Amino acid sequence: MYCMIKRQMENVEKYEDEAKKAEYMKNVLKIILDADDLAAPVITARINRLHLEFFKTSYSFDELKEKYNNLMLQKELAINEKIAASGDRLLEAIKYARVGNYIDFGAMGSVDNNKLETLLDTAYKEDINATEYEAFLKDMSKAKELVYLTDNCGEIVLDKLLIKIIKELYPKLNITVIVRGKPILNDATIEDAKLIKLDELVPVMGSGLDVPGTYLEEMEESARGKLESADLIISKGQGNFETLNGCGLNIYYIFLCKCDWFLRRFQLEKFKGVFLNEKNLVDTMKQLN
Repeated sequence: MYCMIKRQMENVEKYEDEAKKAEYMKNVLKIILDADDLAAPVITARINRLHLEFFKTSYSFDELKEKYNNLMLQKELAINEKIAASGDRLLEAIKYARVGNYIDFGAMGSVDNNKLETLLDTAYKEDINATEYEAFLKDMSKAKELVYLTDNCGEIVLDKLLIKIIKELYPKLNITVIVRGKPILNDATIEDAKLIKLDELVPVMGSGLDVPGTYLEEMEESARGKLESADLIISKGQGNFETLNGCGLNIYYIFLCKCDWFLRRFQLEKFKGVFLNEKNLVDTMKQLN
């Protein structure tokens, strides 16, 4: 929550009306204090709505989204060639999709392009839990309906490469991608999916939410129905994990640990990755603690 408050204080520095800024921050604190057990992405959405109400403008990430979508599109061919040359294309594609989760202006405030390059260059070296991966392969062989929950712009290009491999390996599997329903932070929306031509590969639908996560209680009925009826779900990013963990669906979470809460919870170094099934979450947490 400290990071959330700090980010809001930074965001209002540009405004001149000190009294209005003070009143805004007072309301931000109230939202946080009244949040009870709400996940951080849901709180973030409520704060963003408050910002729009107070300052009559919403945070715009349009330029950053265009920049990183185009940056990753420029890298798409080279990364695809690396995946194709690997011994296990699916495993390799998961590794690249996971490091793409670094492109997160919500969790970090900024993205270091040099760090992004390093993560992409060393993606092949990263480990994926062998037991989880074996279980994933078994689930994939039986699944008929897969839902893929995206997270950020730019990252979505690497999601497309993973989805392309899945389609090739499991041609009878029906795949639906769910993106954010409305602009929020630098999260991917329908517009981003169209820009990178993901919608030409698989059906893409919005969640109906302005939440940087997948909050089932407020999710659009059609998207929630699609999600809950899926045999298998791939969920990208910290925000989706925060809003979905404990739901009991057959979800494989893929993300990088970027925030202190995640580093402590998973006992990992910063920017190390997670590949974990929802049903194994409790046991994994017991082992770590």
